[in-house]
Amino acid sequence: MKTNENMSIEQAAELLKEGYPIAFVTETVYGLGADATNEQAVAKIFEAKGRPSDNPLIVHIASVDQVDALVKEIPVKAKSLMDVFWPGPLTIIFPKSDLVASNVTAGLDSVGIRMPSHPIAKALLEKVNLPIAAPSANTSGKPSPTTAYHVYDDLNGKILGIVDGGPVDKGIESTVIDCTLEPPVILRPGSITKEMIEEVIGPVLVSSTLEDNTPKAPGMKYRHYAPKANLILIDGDESKFIEVVSKDLEDNKKVGILVPTTYHQVQASVKLAYREDVEFFARNLYLFLREFDRYDLDVIYVKYINGDGLAKSIMNRLLKASNDQVIK
Repeated sequence: MKTNENMSIEQAAELLKEGYPIAFVTETVYGLGADATNEQAVAKIFEAKGRPSDNPLIVHIASVDQVDALVKEIPVKAKSLMDVFWPGPLTIIFPKSDLVASNVTAGLDSVGIRMPSHPIAKALLEKVNLPIAAPSANTSGKPSPTTAYHVYDDLNGKILGIVDGGPVDKGIESTVIDCTLEPPVILRPGSITKEMIEEVIGPVLVSSTLEDNTPKAPGMKYRHYAPKANLILIDGDESKFIEVVSKDLEDNKKVGILVPTTYHQVQASVKLAYREDVEFFARNLYLFLREFDRYDLDVIYVKYINGDGLAKSIMNRLLKASNDQVIK
């Protein structure tokens, strides 16, 4: 199968209608979409990504009018969030209708829905006029794709095309909030933060554990966002980095580090640095992690980021990527 790296919106819409999965840009990361009402089309997403079938997908829509057919009811707090944050990087979980294919939701009676704000994603969804189930357009478990090249690198030969919109704006996946519960529960943090949500609907909870081991949203159960080398977080200053990295270098290990630009003294086999701006870091996080994959590294050390809001969302991704490995 040959992958068209720069497919038009019109071409992509026709293939989606025919039951093929197509990658497309959104404001968060690139998604791999298929008709959310067509079980066979959705199955092709799981096949292309190598994604476990019990990991549910998010449904993307072009208009609020599409929600009614996809859900059994719209809770009052969900409606308030839709009014404020849609279109945008917020996924809301509703009780689902029978229109949604069962493999979209891993057999659950709830479905996550969002309305992307990226103009290309909006245009594609309007053109196809179907609800589109779309996880990130990468090999399952790897860092999510924030450019069309990342998609091509992972899925060339496995999908027919990519609607290229250049680098994404946000760089991490949407916030997911479960409005089937009271109070609502944030299942995955993103650029719409807990603080922003609470300004609209009052107190919400944040899920830190998955008690019944059944994920209701992507990114909850399996290791995600991980580069090839073992990733470990260091919750300490530059001297701690020097101590840890120096020992590994003495043991002839190839070490990658991701640190603030102010860390001048620490050296490594591969050193990537970022300015201390959480929006910049979020937008480039997966770009950094994929850059490390170009080198045959033994281990990657990343500076632990403290803080609220978007900092917590970034740490959610890094803790998943590191399998919760933290050096204090």
